[in-house]
Amino acid sequence: MAHTSSRTTIVFIVVALVCAFVPAFSVEEAEAKLLWDTCLLRISPKCALEIIGAGFENLTITDACCYDLVQEVKMCHDTLIKYIAEKPHLVAHETEYLKKSDALWTHCVSISQTA
Repeated sequence: MAHTSSRTTIVFIVVALVCAFVPAFSVEEAEAKLLWDTCLLRISPKCALEIIGAGFENLTITDACCYDLVQEVKMCHDTLIKYIAEKPHLVAHETEYLKKSDALWTHCVSISQTA
């Protein structure tokens, strides 16, 4: 019970950090629910932050988070990155972010295949 409660707390903290990291992060209610239900719950909060950092801040991602990313499914990864990249203060570099996202995905697939 305590483990579930702490995991839920961590998920909410990550969501809050994502919103702080990208203040204009907002999606349609139905799309947000779809992202939450099908994508965000599949990945650890630590890895979610690593993925966002790798895509938008030139940070690195651990091999363990690469495995999580590949398990997340590419559609989830692409959707999340595209929503963030389309925000007004980021849209000028959207093409760059999407290329980095694809490179990150390719890197993580290659990491997960070598295991």
